[in-house]
Amino acid sequence: MSRHTTSPAWHLPPLDHDMSPHTGYTRAHWEAAADGLLRAAWRWSTPGCALLDLPGRPSVSGVRSDGLEGYARTFLAAAFRVAGAGGDDPHGWLDRYARGLAAGTAAPGRHDTESWPLVLDHHIQGQPMVESASVALGLRLTRPWLWDALDEPAQDRAEAWLRGALRHLPAPNNWYLFPYTVAAFLESVGRGDEETRRARERARELLEGWYVGGGWYSDGDGRAFDHYNGWALHLYPVLEAHLAGDTALLDHLGPRLGSHLEGYGHLFGGDGAPVHFGRSLTYRFAAGASVALGALTGHTPLAPGVSRRLISGALRHFLDRGAVDDEGLLTLGWHGPHEPTVQRYSGPASPYWASKAFVALLAPADHALWTATEERAPVETADHVLALPGPGLLVQSTRADGIVRLHNHGSDDVRPHEGESAEQQDPLYGHQAYSTHTGPTAAGNIPDNHFAVEVAGVPSVRRRIHPLGSGPDWAASWHRPVFTQGPPMVPGLRVESVTVARGRYELRVHRVTGAPPGARATQTGWATPPDGPVRSALHSLHGWPAGEDEVRAPHGTAYARSVHVPRLTAEVTGPALFAALATLTAEPDPAPLSTVVRVVRATSESIEFRWSDGSRTRIGFNLAEYPLVSNSWRPVSRHG
Repeated sequence: MSRHTTSPAWHLPPLDHDMSPHTGYTRAHWEAAADGLLRAAWRWSTPGCALLDLPGRPSVSGVRSDGLEGYARTFLAAAFRVAGAGGDDPHGWLDRYARGLAAGTAAPGRHDTESWPLVLDHHIQGQPMVESASVALGLRLTRPWLWDALDEPAQDRAEAWLRGALRHLPAPNNWYLFPYTVAAFLESVGRGDEETRRARERARELLEGWYVGGGWYSDGDGRAFDHYNGWALHLYPVLEAHLAGDTALLDHLGPRLGSHLEGYGHLFGGDGAPVHFGRSLTYRFAAGASVALGALTGHTPLAPGVSRRLISGALRHFLDRGAVDDEGLLTLGWHGPHEPTVQRYSGPASPYWASKAFVALLAPADHALWTATEERAPVETADHVLALPGPGLLVQSTRADGIVRLHNHGSDDVRPHEGESAEQQDPLYGHQAYSTHTGPTAAGNIPDNHFAVEVAGVPSVRRRIHPLGSGPDWAASWHRPVFTQGPPMVPGLRVESVTVARGRYELRVHRVTGAPPGARATQTGWATPPDGPVRSALHSLHGWPAGEDEVRAPHGTAYARSVHVPRLTAEVTGPALFAALATLTAEPDPAPLSTVVRVVRATSESIEFRWSDGSRTRIGFNLAEYPLVSNSWRPVSRHG
């Protein structure tokens, strides 16, 4: 863990390494962090407290929506902070939010200083629907001290604004949980009706259809799996069941959360970082929200000290690395500001969905989450390889350097009704692998961790990913290469891909069929700075000419201003099989890849490898054959 360099605008207590030997963070640090977040943001409020107009470029939704976003998302932090303290509000946060609620809902839709925008359909003026859920959840958590203190006309106006979420169309994904949350609040204060019942039933129905097993939901129809699984698809319904005391619903959804955390707990690095994968990464330490929720509700396989290690590690990781500027504001980016990390829908207040992590404060001071001594994270206990069959992901971690790698053979963020054409590579989903210590290269730079077929000088991108199977230490998929220029696809062109993980090594094998004459193939490795502690290497095993080259990505990643990407290239002739060994490591003196594994037999449909310890791996691409991968060794520990 790096030195304690949090912004001076956030006044955190001294580190406590007796209680928390890994991070130094205790519950007092979490309370102070919430106060620091709120103190800095509230300096930008309108006079009536309805909007927090944080500085920075506006989102596509406009500055008024951005101001509501500032109010609503910081309200989450304040609500968790005050509710977790049993109503104690030493800084008077709730008085400000009560004033803002009254001012914002007095005349919604007006273009004056305070009025909130209306909640409309997602494709018309959608962002306020997202914020309505934060407002509703904040009111739910603070009901005895805020809502119950409002007069009835103020409550009526707030209800009228919130009901816009029930009467308009959400985006076809986790957005259906926003009217669900609004409806749940209204029912909790005696304002439920047929409209609220329908909103809750519709969301529950969709959630069941999106569940793929193992604790994983797709983010809408299709195969989009990322951090939204924890900070939205589990968080809203499980927290609602917990707050409502709905034991039947909690008995149904809680075990799914526990199953999710069994694998998700492995997705935090030794330095506290979550895996840099998927959209909305500027929410940063919200990645720990599902871990905290599991500890709060008891639906978790993680010991309390491990749960605190993960959530505090994530919080401190970002606070120590520039996520908060000198004024105490969360920036748009990852560590510091980083434009390629940010989506077009993100505005200055968007990072404050990180407030969801403060759900941890609902666990009182005497809860085991805070009283247990902090324990090691899964990545710190042993080397692990873990397949997650539902989302088609393969997790690989190494204890020596604390790096977690995520190999993507199933998550693509392409909706069923969408075609596969692409204007450019999607760095957040289309690459083969992601990690806690590297980020994908920016669009327009050479893509890292990518296998491309080049036709007429145009390299392919990977859009829709079709899982083929997985085992304890491997995962496989196929995709149809598509092109950003010229014809969008070549009829019959197909790439089948397999990743086998062992220790810090990644065996990457691809079979290309249907390539036209003159096609070429390219395999890239991890993007790392030339002089950093983390290093990348890529070694040819089959199908590639011996030797790699390195290509600069001058726009860098979220981790480094400029990076180099190792690359292999070759011609594609007929059905072609390509194999390479890749690694990402921070070990001081790693063995050269040329000594690790070699090919002993290869045909157009299968390939067999012999490792330096004598064990073997066979990969077959005859689709009538299953499993695709067979090993002669006992796999690395799946769960430690």
